[in-house]
Amino acid sequence: MDLNGKLLIAMPEMGDPRFAYSVIFLCAYSEEGAMGLVINKPTDDLRLTNLLEQLEITQSDDARDIAVHFGGPVEHGRGFVLHDYGYHSSISTLDVTEDFAMTATLDILEDLAQGRGPGHAIITLGYAGWGPGQLEGEIAQNAWLTCEADTKLVFETPDAMKWEAALKKLGVSALTLSAEAGRA
Repeated sequence: MDLNGKLLIAMPEMGDPRFAYSVIFLCAYSEEGAMGLVINKPTDDLRLTNLLEQLEITQSDDARDIAVHFGGPVEHGRGFVLHDYGYHSSISTLDVTEDFAMTATLDILEDLAQGRGPGHAIITLGYAGWGPGQLEGEIAQNAWLTCEADTKLVFETPDAMKWEAALKKLGVSALTLSAEAGRA
C-alpha cells in the first residue's frame, strides 16, 4: 500500500477531536511511518501576514494574504507549506507527487512575502505523524478512508467543503457513513 500523496478522510466518529472531519494530505509514507498535513482546518486568528510580521519578514505590496492552517498536533510551532509542484525552494523541497510538493524552510515564506513562490499553497503549523504500522492500524479500525488527491480539491475547494468533497470523490455520502467496522 503506497499512501504518498493520498488524502486521509476522517470518519465521522473519529476518536480524536483534533482530527474530527479532517482531510489530511500525506506527504511521506514508508515502513518507518507517515507524515501528513491537515488541509481543511484554518486557524481562527492567524494569517500569512501575521506570521510574516512575527518572523520579521518584510512584505511587499504583492504579498498574498493566505490563511494559516492547523497542520496537526506534532511540532505545532513549526511551519510547513504544501504547494504545487512548479515551485522548488533553493534550500529544500520534498517532491511528493508530480502535482504536489512540500517545503518547510523560511525561504518559501520570504518568496510569498514578495509575491513570488508557488501559485497554490496551504500554510500549516504542525503536522500529523504516525509510527510504523500505526496508520495502517487506524485504517483497519475504520478511522480513515483514503482517496487520490487532486489539485482542485486540495487548493481550490473551500476548506469547509473539503471533507464532503473528498467523500464525494469516493462516491460516498456523509449520511451513509458508519463508525462501525464490518467483517464479512
